[in-house]
Amino acid sequence: MARDLLIHGSTLGSAAMRHEVPARVLDPFLYGECGGLAFAVLPVIDAPNVLAARSLEILDPFSLGILDLIASGLDRETALAQVAVRAVRAVGLTSAVVPREFPLFVAEHLRAAGVELEVDGAFFDARRRVKSEAELAGIRRASEAAVAGMGAAARMLASCDVREGALISEDGEALTSERVASSIRGVVASLGCRLDDLIVAGGAQGAVGHDFGSGPLHAGSPVVVDLWPEDRASGCWSDMTRTFVVGTPADDVIRWHDLSVDALARSVDVVAPGVRGRDVWSVACDVFEAAGEPTQRSSEGWPQPLRDGFFFSLGHGVGLEAHEAPGLGPSGIEPFVAGDVLALEPGTGRHGVGAARVEDLYLVLEDGVELLTPFPHELDPRVGAAA
Repeated sequence: MARDLLIHGSTLGSAAMRHEVPARVLDPFLYGECGGLAFAVLPVIDAPNVLAARSLEILDPFSLGILDLIASGLDRETALAQVAVRAVRAVGLTSAVVPREFPLFVAEHLRAAGVELEVDGAFFDARRRVKSEAELAGIRRASEAAVAGMGAAARMLASCDVREGALISEDGEALTSERVASSIRGVVASLGCRLDDLIVAGGAQGAVGHDFGSGPLHAGSPVVVDLWPEDRASGCWSDMTRTFVVGTPADDVIRWHDLSVDALARSVDVVAPGVRGRDVWSVACDVFEAAGEPTQRSSEGWPQPLRDGFFFSLGHGVGLEAHEAPGLGPSGIEPFVAGDVLALEPGTGRHGVGAARVEDLYLVLEDGVELLTPFPHELDPRVGAAA
């Protein structure tokens, strides 16, 4: 039997809401399912947009007496919370599951009115695991933008000269992380996607993991480029990473990169429906540990947080959020299903020195996977620039 549910948020801010209502709605609203009836509390300004995206019952706040509630002295937010109470009474909903981000303010009003609410984040995560056709199309568009952005980065790096160890762009100015990032954003935006944040991290910055990168880039030093564009039309994301070196890379960088590419290939080989994320992560750990690199698994029980080697999980699901279920680390206990979209991101390095990471996005199929981010893995940016 289907469970009754409630979601409260905007489709631009709530992935759970965007999955159920695939339309752009700026202001938060209430969506619910009760006994098979899907409904939403929406004003007339938003109703046509939503009804064009899917069929559901619209409950208008004015028909539910919002003006009378405001006239009685309630502020707007309290009046809207009371409208939510009237809406669930109108459809006969008495109990529901809600996502983790369901607002406490609205929940308190519903509970005070006798509505039982149960937070069940895993329930809503599971609803989004298998992507709709529209969501998958959005992920493909975001992935095409990511590949194009990575190509722009490779071309900028490949066209550089070297002056006293620094990379010099074609205009004679020093090439910086910021300039590469700006070029990538321009390409991504031209393809209907947004990329507010990204990583272009040179040298030791790349070993931090989530250092966005700043300042001049240098020859012989690894540059980690990590892109996660969002498709504007669908709200869906992609994710990919490459490591480039202009000139001759150090032996350690070559070794780190080779291990990362090997770990990615071996991990992809075992991805299939029914396999758990933690088991795929263990395959990657096997590769690094066999080469003497520390991992989260091998460092279990260490008194200090791990900062070197493969010190993070293998990846994560991608969809209406850049990071979502299923997990690909120690907590990845849910088996994959056909329709999952996975980012696999092995890497290793040394804090204060540098790192190498590679990341690709895959769609899980009944009989294997589909690569969504085809782009060369080579350290030499000239290879990527020519792709």
